[in-house]
Amino acid sequence: MNLNLAVLIDGDNIPSAHVKEMMEEIAKYGNPTIKRIYGDWTKPNLNKWKNLLLENAITPIQQYAYTTGKNATDSAMIIDAMDILYSGKVSGFCLVSSDSDFTRLATRLREAGMQVIGIGEKKTPNPFIVACDKFIYIEIIRNQSEEKTDTPNKEEKKESIDQITPKVIRLIASTISDLSDDDGWAFLGDVGSLLQKKQPNFDSRNYGFDKLTPLIKSIGNFELERRDNHKSRHKLVFVKNKEKQRRKNKR
Repeated sequence: MNLNLAVLIDGDNIPSAHVKEMMEEIAKYGNPTIKRIYGDWTKPNLNKWKNLLLENAITPIQQYAYTTGKNATDSAMIIDAMDILYSGKVSGFCLVSSDSDFTRLATRLREAGMQVIGIGEKKTPNPFIVACDKFIYIEIIRNQSEEKTDTPNKEEKKESIDQITPKVIRLIASTISDLSDDDGWAFLGDVGSLLQKKQPNFDSRNYGFDKLTPLIKSIGNFELERRDNHKSRHKLVFVKNKEKQRRKNKR
């Protein structure tokens, strides 16, 4: 992927665990050419970051807390983001924070034509989530890391997996209807893209599935069909609302 990304991390607001896995996740969406983390590095609570920064080639940016109760780190990160935007060196940004203070920044970057990916904890306020093109939960990255090392905390993992609610099912069903042909079929790749646009934090991994196909298959309200692809050996997957679901959508 040729998308050059600026990765800006709010060191005061993000846990240091699984930074390596977080950078691997970011690499799926582009090339992180700029990697910076912001915080007051004179504070002992940021010491745990130091070795991780060296291992992942992340540049620490010092920002003193000038006034109690005011977050100078946010201001420094926002100013840097705008400088990077006007430099023309990147095509997208990855804002790593659970702080709603970056909502306006994400909106402004998208207005300038930038792709904006957000990463934060599940406590992240919704305004920041919907201001991004895509939002990824740190808890999901953590779960994947624990699975690879075969030492998962099953209770924590269970708590971090979202339930497939009727609201989620309606979202998927309506998205399929939006894209379906006269026979009700829609290409699953297009469905995934539109789901992301409608709900930036939609991710099959939130529900315990690596991909969208097994998630949809598990629900039971949809039909799946694999078709030959003349351009590749991989088959194309199409999805359709079952008749009962289609009648619900028409009401």
